[in-house]
Amino acid sequence: MKKLFSVLLTLAMLFALVACSNSSNPAGNTANEGGNSNSSGETESDTPAYHIGIVTGTVSQSEDDRRGAEAFQAMYGEDMVTLATYPDNFTEELETTIQTIVNLSDDPDMKAIIVNQAVPGTTEAFRQIKERRPDILCIAGESHEDLPEIGSAADLVCNNDFVARGYLIVRTAHELGCDTFVHISFPRHMAYETMSRRAAIMQAACEEFDMTFVQETAPDPTSDVGIAGAQAYILEQVPVWVEKYGENAAYFCTNDAHTEPLLKQLFEYGGYFIEADLPSPLMGYPGALGLDLTAEAGDFEAILAKVEEAVVAAGGADRFGTWAYSYGYTTSAGLAQHAMNVLNGESDLEDIDDIAKAYEVFSPGAEWNGSSYTNATTGVKSDNTFLVYQDTYIMGDPGHYMGSTQVEVPEKYFTIA
Repeated sequence: MKKLFSVLLTLAMLFALVACSNSSNPAGNTANEGGNSNSSGETESDTPAYHIGIVTGTVSQSEDDRRGAEAFQAMYGEDMVTLATYPDNFTEELETTIQTIVNLSDDPDMKAIIVNQAVPGTTEAFRQIKERRPDILCIAGESHEDLPEIGSAADLVCNNDFVARGYLIVRTAHELGCDTFVHISFPRHMAYETMSRRAAIMQAACEEFDMTFVQETAPDPTSDVGIAGAQAYILEQVPVWVEKYGENAAYFCTNDAHTEPLLKQLFEYGGYFIEADLPSPLMGYPGALGLDLTAEAGDFEAILAKVEEAVVAAGGADRFGTWAYSYGYTTSAGLAQHAMNVLNGESDLEDIDDIAKAYEVFSPGAEWNGSSYTNATTGVKSDNTFLVYQDTYIMGDPGHYMGSTQVEVPEKYFTIA
């Protein structure tokens, strides 16, 4: 009996120990006692039970877009965030582009797919995804396809605000003392609705602010002259334009390849540059000023500080502007953040304030604003397509934001075709 009592007592003590152990780990999860330590500081039990996919161009073609995707992945972990890239020659490899996007939906835990920039093929990819997985949020950033078309397949579309910016860029130039606005482009770009509408809005804004609006044509970098020939043309023409329009003229070009030579010559000969077509302190400035930003890569506060210092040293204080944070970078990361907020029940998908809140996570100190896309032909506003913009930052000593996001754009500009 004594032996039996001892055995029973021992068994009771072991049972108590097992029970205590289970109470401290009710899920019975012994895979990682320290939790799933990712860069966001979440434990495995805290990690949302869904995945988010981000598709961008490659580093060689769309570095800022890709870096933004990487920043979001670094924040929330590779287990939650999947990255993919479409081909550099996406127009020639349409099927590969479509399949790259669609493949993300093979993951049963995938709940949101963001494509930035939404190149041709994104609309078809989203349609295929919705057919097989209607539960996945499909979000497009900076669409290359017609906005009503991609809006018919995507849950949300966000492009740069070519309407409000058409007005605000001219307004900013006027506030800085400019009397002339020079718009530089070529026929292929002016065939796009977004760019032709913006040019028309800029012209109308110049009339409102009693400024002269000028359109100059430059070679298309995709033509026979190539990028080198197009840039050589800008280098040759800027001194002529400054002589013709004076040093109080502001310049704007629709093509990235034109930006660097334009800036380089404006520093040399005079003139104003409010912001690029797709603004970033990395757009044109490093090449024009001979800057090496390798050490600052990914740190936009440090990048802006170094660019601004060089702008001031080149005599460009209060004449050159940008967005403090890259548009491509913040669009990739911001739209992914917005998707996560929506999936967590913290934001509404089609709320511009919630979209701006997500963008601001990756652009601290810089405000965002925007509005629903309005079809210029029908006057109808879209429920799921938004145009967004960041406050303009004018570099100087000290530099300053222009408060553009607080300006109310007159309603008439939203229907100018």
